[in-house]
Amino acid sequence: MWAISPSSSAPTSIGTMPSAKQTLTFADGKLFRNGSEHRLLGGAIHYFRVHPSQWGNRLDRLKALGANTLDTYVAWNFHQRRATDQADFSDWRDLVRFIEMAGEHGLDVMVRPGPYICAEWDNGGFPAWLTGKTGLTLRSTDPAYQAAVSQWFDTLLPLLTPLQASNGGPIVAFQAENEYGSYGDDLEYVAWTRQALAERGVTELIFSADGGNDFYLDGGALPTDAAEPMLATGTLGSRGAEAIETWQHRRPGEHFIAAEFWNGWFDHWGEEHHRRDPAEAALEVKQILDGCGSICLYMAHGCSNFGLTSGANYDGVLQPTVTSYDSDAPIGEDGRLTPKFHAIRELFGQYAELPELGSLTEPNRVLPAQNLSLTPGLGLLEALREFSAKPSKTPLSFEELDCPEGLVLYRAQPILPRGEFKLRIAELHDRAIVFIDGERVGVFEATVHEPLVLTGTGERAVVEILVENQGRINYGHLLGQGKGILGGLLINQRLTFGWQNTPVPLVDVELPDLQRFANPTDRQPAGPGFFSATLNLAEPLDTHLALPGFAKGFVWVNGFLLGRYWERGPQSTLYVPAALLSAGSNQITVLELDCAGTLVELHEATNLG
Repeated sequence: MWAISPSSSAPTSIGTMPSAKQTLTFADGKLFRNGSEHRLLGGAIHYFRVHPSQWGNRLDRLKALGANTLDTYVAWNFHQRRATDQADFSDWRDLVRFIEMAGEHGLDVMVRPGPYICAEWDNGGFPAWLTGKTGLTLRSTDPAYQAAVSQWFDTLLPLLTPLQASNGGPIVAFQAENEYGSYGDDLEYVAWTRQALAERGVTELIFSADGGNDFYLDGGALPTDAAEPMLATGTLGSRGAEAIETWQHRRPGEHFIAAEFWNGWFDHWGEEHHRRDPAEAALEVKQILDGCGSICLYMAHGCSNFGLTSGANYDGVLQPTVTSYDSDAPIGEDGRLTPKFHAIRELFGQYAELPELGSLTEPNRVLPAQNLSLTPGLGLLEALREFSAKPSKTPLSFEELDCPEGLVLYRAQPILPRGEFKLRIAELHDRAIVFIDGERVGVFEATVHEPLVLTGTGERAVVEILVENQGRINYGHLLGQGKGILGGLLINQRLTFGWQNTPVPLVDVELPDLQRFANPTDRQPAGPGFFSATLNLAEPLDTHLALPGFAKGFVWVNGFLLGRYWERGPQSTLYVPAALLSAGSNQITVLELDCAGTLVELHEATNLG
């Protein structure tokens, strides 16, 4: 590891005293690694967003950037989707292997196990089965919440503590909770999260992370004179010099680390794609480094929210996050080295010995651009009715149906008034398509609450409502909000009772079922439903998939749920890593909710807006 002064003496004043159990220490505003003065130059890469076949490749790029540290969250719901599941740490979820690979690349590792992570990830990393529990208070000293977190940590931390640097591994720091000062001010809870790590064998540096000003520090950072203090770090995207000044005033003796420096930003559906000028981002990085601070880029490489893992924000309206998590990062979603990479690498090179870029500068090999014809399969309702339904008096939520993500089809048979009437859904989360006797009559968006004005015959009708969970809120006081029809269906203010609730957890749909749903039929190709295309390859390579003429839906590649698409943009291509393809025949399956086109386009480059 790079050291400013290998001969520097160990810290002897304000700070944390070095010991055989702790690799990173701080004193007098400086950071030390095993007693030698040190500058942390880090970058975030999330194992749960990068195909495991690409972990080594992306770590190569992080190292080439000049970084000496990898930062990663741990997403609880990635390992335990359902309460009855054993926590899964195999294959893509092999967190231990990811951390070991970082060590093999000569990188230290900062682990952020939450339990809350934000990260624009569904539910902020909390499993839906946890947040769906009635009466449970998240991120608090609620005994029921703490018991669940304790049980999770009892499973997770025995995998991580042997990987601490004091045991010969690469982990040098653990974060307790995440940006709690943006959510609450219960420092008793913050102290509990620190203790939960320490009690389970964490001996390396434990730190908190909060926004870069007094307000966030007040809510989330333990006082420096606490019985068990921890280093407070900052999360910010600008005004680094001001943050350092705040730390010098509020946290004398502590070394300033921008645990998240937002060199780019994520996108919501229906908004513009975020871009940050590389020179401007580099200038902000320089400001922190010139102030003798350390920095961790968020993100160094963002990659993708594969499947249905995107979260959402809420600012008066729901703001679902797109499938891509490129985040305008130095290392692009497909691994390309961007101008921002080179601008920041030049800065890091002033503090670290840079490895040669070598072949990393060569263009990525990709499939040639081509179009594939789509064949229609089963219609939307025809396919979804094949899933098993559960009866109830009132509509059941996604949580009550143990459906972590995807769709729920609600079905009832009320008497519709003769003549004009109003149909409204109370407490809808998030988007609903309404069908009466098999005919689509309207759509409720999460942002639109006006009733549908319809005409009835005074007879019973089959009302079917297809509700899409567009991603659980990952930040703010609405964290853990339920999904589905939470308040009921109102026809002229009269509630409808007697429902069949059909959960459709799209992540669980297996390839044989997809093939059956997509078998060619003679239905009209423009309507909603399943579609399929075949891609024949001599060699699998990366590609970028687009669906011109399609409105909104989901795409699978060889049975793997790639993610959502939506004509609203800004994203119009979905990244397909080569590892999802194979030599020979490959199946692409599309489920369109609204109206369909006729082609799948494969592009040589991404189009994020």
